[in-house]
Amino acid sequence: MKTIPELRSQGAEELQLIDAVGTSLIRVRLGGEDAHYAGGLVDGAKMLKFFGDVATELLIRLDGDEGLFRAYEKVEFLAPSYAGDYVEITARLIAIGKTSRKMEFFAKKVIRPVSGSAVSAAEICEPVMVCRAVGTCVTPLELQRFRS
Repeated sequence: MKTIPELRSQGAEELQLIDAVGTSLIRVRLGGEDAHYAGGLVDGAKMLKFFGDVATELLIRLDGDEGLFRAYEKVEFLAPSYAGDYVEITARLIAIGKTSRKMEFFAKKVIRPVSGSAVSAAEICEPVMVCRAVGTCVTPLELQRFRS
């Protein structure tokens, strides 16, 4: 598989670059320190922090720079998350402009604590969409190391 710099130097199309960058994925356990509300409920803004983390990885792959998060076009909080949950956060590029990079984000709960059991008991669950969003990041031209 060709590297991003090779693809750019050969004048690759937007879809070729999107495919080459791929998807960023992180899995994290939400701990007691993440709980902000009664009952161990985690603030939805925590998902936005994770979206920033996966966006940064995609920008580094594409541009060789962390870039900056400019704006969210859409954010939907679809299910609660709690201390003890494991969430899987993914991002993928959906459009590439001269300096802007539009991305799609998803946060899914994949493991949850078992209620009424020991503190360490948990179960793998059907993935539950906790949050999804579309946002735009920017990498200034002078910081794009992989420009052709």
